Amino acid sequence: MEQREKFGSRLGFLLISAGCAIGLGNVWRFPYITGEYGGAAFVVMYIVFLVAFSLPILVMEFAVGRASQKSATRAYDVLEPKGTKWHVVKWMALAGNMLLMMFYTVVAGWMLSYVYKSATGAFVGQDSEGVAAVFGGLLGNPGELIFWMLVVCAIGLVACALGLQKGVERITKIMMICLLAVLVVLCIRSVTLEGAAEGLAFYLIPDFGKLFAGATVAEQAANFGQAAYAAMGQAFFTMSLGIGSMLIFGSYIGKDRSLMGESLRIGGLDTFVAIMAGLIIFPACSAFGVEPGAGPGLVFVTLPSVFEQMPLGQLWCSLFFVFMSFAALSTIIAVFENIIAMTMDQWGISRSKAVLIDGVLIIVLSLPCALGFNVWSGFTVPGIGDIQGLEDFILSNNILPLGALIICLFCTSKNGWGWDNFIKEADAGKGARFPQWTRAYMKYVVPALIAVVLVMGWVPVVSAWMGAA
Repeated sequence: MEQREKFGSRLGFLLISAGCAIGLGNVWRFPYITGEYGGAAFVVMYIVFLVAFSLPILVMEFAVGRASQKSATRAYDVLEPKGTKWHVVKWMALAGNMLLMMFYTVVAGWMLSYVYKSATGAFVGQDSEGVAAVFGGLLGNPGELIFWMLVVCAIGLVACALGLQKGVERITKIMMICLLAVLVVLCIRSVTLEGAAEGLAFYLIPDFGKLFAGATVAEQAANFGQAAYAAMGQAFFTMSLGIGSMLIFGSYIGKDRSLMGESLRIGGLDTFVAIMAGLIIFPACSAFGVEPGAGPGLVFVTLPSVFEQMPLGQLWCSLFFVFMSFAALSTIIAVFENIIAMTMDQWGISRSKAVLIDGVLIIVLSLPCALGFNVWSGFTVPGIGDIQGLEDFILSNNILPLGALIICLFCTSKNGWGWDNFIKEADAGKGARFPQWTRAYMKYVVPALIAVVLVMGWVPVVSAWMGAA
């Protein structure tokens, strides 16, 4: 039997797992959602949901991976009770990872493109309208989008082709260390801007009254509910749970450390990057009078024009998109590794063959997203949007929560792997223990919360369909 590859160091495991979690959800989505829902009070709510909701599922993914020594395509086969059908989940996990890369490679390409544009002066002297025109020109050019998507795929595939330790681990460690260094430099620059204090107060001093904004009790309850759902959804999606993206890294580590302790460290690093991203964005927005709840366009339209108003603005803008690119590429490499490991486990082929087959598949399957902004821009789904929006909806609103629900039930059900087996694996090694008193909470409450995420994700879509009818 072929010896399973292992990480060369514990630091490699922590940085790669964190790199998978640290993606555009942290540095793009988190700041603008925080701006929309009132700042620091939302951050507190997000951290509560992260600890109570996301981290336990992360421990479960790691436990299933470490116990089985397989990726998601074979883990259930190894651990499921005889005669059960948990293993059918493998196809949803493989499809979910592929679907994520079908649009993530394109969006990561936007980041690399912005590094080039910033460095070559495309945003010099531009206001937000000028930057919006540059972004619109990027989306409208299929050749440019496909070129940057191919660059992203090449980086991910080369890293994986070199192997777990020599490629994935070594490259991701360097990338993550650079990401953290650039993050600190950008934070220092932003918080020392004249006029940054108001943005810092908005971001760091909780005002829980903002969560209950509204003229009537019904409006206040509705606003709080929306903020709670947004915080729960962000805590869930930020950890890349539900498609085995983290499970694979559990299979690459030994039993010398408890999984609860490692999960807390990874969750802490993930949250640190998200909060530091806010420390770049909110003081800068405050200093230059920009609305922090500006939505998805905050990063691609608003911030480049903000950086341009700073001394050495071209440098700071370029550094910001280098940071964004590292965040995106760390996820790309981690998910590519997951897809390749799944292929190797399921079909018993070599790493080089898996890289070639999966590389061609990912590139071909990424083309519809790239073309969906221009050549195929006429394709839209009511209540969901264009091709990229449809792919994101299928994954984020359906596959991710369903996958997380299944792994939660698998680890708590007598008909699955079971609670005792899960606890034994999670607690193997030194470090924090998984709280055993949470058994009922994990069996009933967490699945109920996942069900809320699943149902609420469909509410705006169904409402739009009913309105259209």
